[in-house]
Amino acid sequence: MQCFDNFKKNNKESQWTEPFVFIHSTDPQFGLIDRMAGKHVLKWDKEIQLTRDAIKAVNRMQPKPKFLVVGGDFVHSMPGNADRNQQMCDFQMCLDQLDKDIPLVFACGNHDVGDCPTNDTIDEYRRDFGDDYYWFTCGGVFSIVLNSQYYKDDTHVKDLTKKQDKWLDEVLDIYKQHNYKHLVVFQHIPYFLREVYEKDDRFKTCIKEDLRIKMLYKLHKSGARYVFSGHYHSNAGGMYKDLEQVVTSALGGQLGTDQSGLRVVKVYENSIQHQYYSVDEIPEIIQL
Repeated sequence: MQCFDNFKKNNKESQWTEPFVFIHSTDPQFGLIDRMAGKHVLKWDKEIQLTRDAIKAVNRMQPKPKFLVVGGDFVHSMPGNADRNQQMCDFQMCLDQLDKDIPLVFACGNHDVGDCPTNDTIDEYRRDFGDDYYWFTCGGVFSIVLNSQYYKDDTHVKDLTKKQDKWLDEVLDIYKQHNYKHLVVFQHIPYFLREVYEKDDRFKTCIKEDLRIKMLYKLHKSGARYVFSGHYHSNAGGMYKDLEQVVTSALGGQLGTDQSGLRVVKVYENSIQHQYYSVDEIPEIIQL
């Protein structure tokens, strides 16, 4: 699997040259479909096929995407659960089929580090997938990946939340010192689904309102205009001032009326456009 680290090491990626495409996917969550069907012995053949088909479509895409985001909840079994190792092996096997010229960008979800993460679950994630928060540049665009689980429940990792908060302030200062075309944020849990001041739904899908407003204000003030998230297993989104919260439905099991799929994101010098496609409708030719 090709990592995003090559972006950090390549100064050319800090300069805008031309429009490009990246892919935002989230929640492949191997094992969820059978769990939703009430099965006690879980299989994840459907998720494997969906992921393989999506990767084949991404590999065929022209122009070639600059990178592929997998925005959390890679598998359904939580850290420490019996099925987790096999689910994770199958997930990584699917990712190995991605074209080596398309780097992977990971953002962790609650099923990756636990609903209430611990130092051990964070260490396990970092061992398998690298940093749980980081930044990179690509094609003149500055991107930040956050661990949103710290904002959801940091009961056991308050020190890590403080570290991420301090780091984020420092990184936003780095962004302000350069002439990037866009500031984009990736995280698993969205700040809101449709309205900034909406109440959290019964599944507690979003960041709590007080922290939500604080974070949106900080990101917007620093120049962020796009936040890409998942977690909801349905497409959603809305605006905070002129910052767009984009919620992408799942590559795996759905909790609404959407079909399993991914989002194709077109990056232009002065705007970013995006469209969600079901797996069997992913286009081969992207018009820029």
